[in-house]
Formats: sequence, structure tokens, C-alpha cells
Amino acid sequence: MSPLPPPGAPMPHYVSTAPFDPQATEAMTSAQSRIHLASQKQLMWWKFKQHRLALISGVFLIAVYLMILVVEFLAPYGLHTKNVDFIHSPPQRIHFFNEGSFVGPFVFGRSMSLDIDTLHRVYTDRKNDVQPIRFLCRGDPYKFWGVISSDLHLVCPAVGGQMFLLGTDRLGRDVLSRILYGARISLTIGLIGIAISFCLGIVIGGLAGYRGGVFDLIVQRLIEVLQSLPSLPLWMALAAIMPVTWSPIVIYFGITVILGIIDWTGLARAVRSKLLALREEDYVQAAQLMGASTSRVIGRHLVPGFMSHLIASATISIPGMILGETALSFLGLGLRPPITSWGILLTEAKSVSVIAFYPWLLFPIIPVVLVILAFNFLGDGLRDAADPYK
Repeated sequence: MSPLPPPGAPMPHYVSTAPFDPQATEAMTSAQSRIHLASQKQLMWWKFKQHRLALISGVFLIAVYLMILVVEFLAPYGLHTKNVDFIHSPPQRIHFFNEGSFVGPFVFGRSMSLDIDTLHRVYTDRKNDVQPIRFLCRGDPYKFWGVISSDLHLVCPAVGGQMFLLGTDRLGRDVLSRILYGARISLTIGLIGIAISFCLGIVIGGLAGYRGGVFDLIVQRLIEVLQSLPSLPLWMALAAIMPVTWSPIVIYFGITVILGIIDWTGLARAVRSKLLALREEDYVQAAQLMGASTSRVIGRHLVPGFMSHLIASATISIPGMILGETALSFLGLGLRPPITSWGILLTEAKSVSVIAFYPWLLFPIIPVVLVILAFNFLGDGLRDAADPYK
């Protein structure tokens, strides 16, 4: 043993001359080392993948939003194509076998007769009229995004035949094609609305949380007043302000702005509460001492610290905007024809008699439910992945 130093003498100090390795992971397994060296984005992705329902919902939403880019190609009929001989025709079933032999996907031709007692059209399948479904075929002409003329479709009915997989409406228009076209409006209105809501929520909530004082007091009272108003009557009042002489595109953007303006309050409060907690951190005070402006401190140092929470909030807010547009259009105060959205399609099923005789007109509610559920499940997964260390 080496002798102890005399009392009061400094303890010997040893410094290792070995080079420092920041990636060293002593006494760690390969799995522990992988987690220890992973970035925060990798940890969030691994945590998100564990939420299977959120992952499936994310893939579904990506597919749906990619679909609206080529909706003219996917729809078997044009948006305004009318089949006057098949008004209120019920959905047709797809068959693969006919009389014991494989034919491929096809539908049977139909004949229509009028029920004298109820004055309703009755459609009967003609078993001897096999109409094969065509793929990558020529059909109704259209202008892709209103620019490129084409008539190429993914699926088409047989030449001279009909194919109404989800039935037709009161004008003989294909319900499936109109649901696909309506998805473009109903889904994009949520994205544009959340962009407006995000800008207002981050700016107003960020200034309220960072500055505080009188501005914060005024913002909180304004938020309380807006949140105390019933949502649906407020939407109806604001939508009714828009003149009926406006073009459908202007009304579309007007509804989007209304939904964005109303929805910013919840996000602003979330941003304010986060900034109240983060503005006292050392890195924020260091940025202030270095002369950083308020906008730079909020935009470069504070907001990125909880951006994952904002993304999760956005995925939960988008369904509310989609439902808001659907409700306004259903009540006749939102979008108007010739623009087509899921809410406008549901106006066909307002009366009980229509639902009783033509229940397939309620099919547009199915994509609304699926998209809303997918956004909610995705929001749950993003919220859990936002804090991967839990």
C-alpha cells in the first residue's frame, strides 16, 4: 500500500492519458448501446411503431391523401356524368364466376320497371347479360386538375354497360365517383384550416406566454369569450355572412378561413402554457443575453422544443374541421354546388323517406367516419411518441 499523504496535504490527482471516446458504451449490451446512441427522432419513430393502430392509421391517411391527387383517374365516371336511365339505382355486386366458370370481375346488366303502387323504380339483374369490368380503359373525358385533358380511368364499365358499385343519386350520378371527388375538398379543407389555426395559435399564444402582462390578460379573456360561444351556431352565423353571389372557390376559402379562425383558441392556450414553462430555461436566457429578438427566441428556441406536441394537436384538430365543413354543407350554409364535398353529398339523405328507400345515399358518411378515426388514432400515437423516454 502507498503511504497516506500527511494531514493538510493535497490528495494526488490522476489523469488518464487514454484518448476519450464519446461513443464508448462500457458494460452495455448491443440493444442497450443501440438505444443509448440513438437520436431523439429515432427514439420517437421506434416508440411510434409500437403503436400499431396509429401506424396503420398513418399509412391509411397517406394513401387517402395521395388518392386525391389522381381522383379523376380513379373515379369510374365523371363528376357530373348523369345516367338518366338509372336514377336511384341500388349498388351492383361484383361477381367473378358465372354458371360455374371463372369470368373475372363483372356485373350483371339491369332492367328497370316502375312500381305502380309506390311509383318507385325497381331494378332487376339480367343474369344473361354479363358486363366485364375494364381496367386502364377509356371512359368519360375529364381535365386533370382542370389543366390536362384525358379520358383514361383505372376502372370502367363494359362498353355500353353500367357499373354503379355504390348506386346512383336522384340525377343518375355515380355515388362512388362523387365520393372520390368530394374527398379532395373535404380533406384539403382540414389541412388549410389547420395551417391558419397553427399560425394564429403559435403567434398569439407564443406572445402571450413569452411576454405575459397585459397582452396575456387580454388574450386569455378573448379566448374565454370565443370558447364560451356554441360552435355550431357561430359557424352558421359566420357562414351566412358570405353572399350567395360569391363563386364556389371563394366560398371554399371563406369556409376554410372561418374554421381556422375559430379553432386557434385551444392551440394558443397549449402554446402559452408550454412557453410559460420554457421561458425560464437557461438556454432561453442565454439567447436573450446575446440580443436575440422575441420572434427568434420563440421561433428558433421555444417552439421546436414542443413541436412534437403541436403535431399531435394538429392531427386531433383536423377531424374537427372536417366535421365542421360537413355539418355546414349538410345544413346548406357551407359549400354549394357545383363544388362537391362529403357534406354536400349527405344533403341528398336529409329526409327520412329518402333514407328508407335509398339507404346507399348515406355511403358518404363511411369515409368521414374512417378518416376521423384514423386521425384520432394517429394523434394518440404521436402523443405517445412525443415523449419517448416514458
